[in-house]
Amino acid sequence: MNSIFDIIGPIMIGPSSSHTAGAARLGKMARCIFRSTPKKVDLTLYGSFAKTYKGHGTDRALIGGLLGYKEDDANIRVAHELAKKEGMEFSFIESPLDVGHPNVVRFDMYDEHNRHMTVIGRSLGGGQIMITEVDGNDMSITGDEFTLVVFHEDRPGAISLISQALSESDINIATMRVFRKGKHKDAVMVITTDTVVNPITVQFMREFPGIQDVMTFEAL
Repeated sequence: MNSIFDIIGPIMIGPSSSHTAGAARLGKMARCIFRSTPKKVDLTLYGSFAKTYKGHGTDRALIGGLLGYKEDDANIRVAHELAKKEGMEFSFIESPLDVGHPNVVRFDMYDEHNRHMTVIGRSLGGGQIMITEVDGNDMSITGDEFTLVVFHEDRPGAISLISQALSESDINIATMRVFRKGKHKDAVMVITTDTVVNPITVQFMREFPGIQDVMTFEAL
């Protein structure tokens, strides 16, 4: 069954829910994953993003999202100027590669200490998005729900530890998916929950054996 966003799209700045609203949400989600506004970002665009990003305002929407603006914020119209005022360097790269989806962007983000992170996502239409990769790790993050992302070693008991910690904090799991690079290699849990995971629980999880990092996001 289609949602209202599939039919009429969200309230937004710009002409296209895929190319502006979705782009703004992708930028904002990338910023959340990076945990700060990047000092420098290279944005590689694929498919129709690469062909129409200037005319549809995709470039402004992506930068606006990286600055933390929602898709209906009028500041998106002047996002380039605002980014320059904040000292953010940005560049757009048009890729000819076919990556299997028309609206895909890769963010290569850097902070003032040259910490680097790569985030890849796609705009699905109606303002809906999906983050499909972070630093080479496959995943699926939509930004529609409270989300917990756990980077860990693929080992027996890892999922049980996280599930138990959530249960003890009275947090109900809505969905869970596990992505791994191979047996006993790096893996990622993507868990959606009915309520936000509190910082104390997140820090507690980070101290578990085999856990590399834990991120938590509220709905965009």
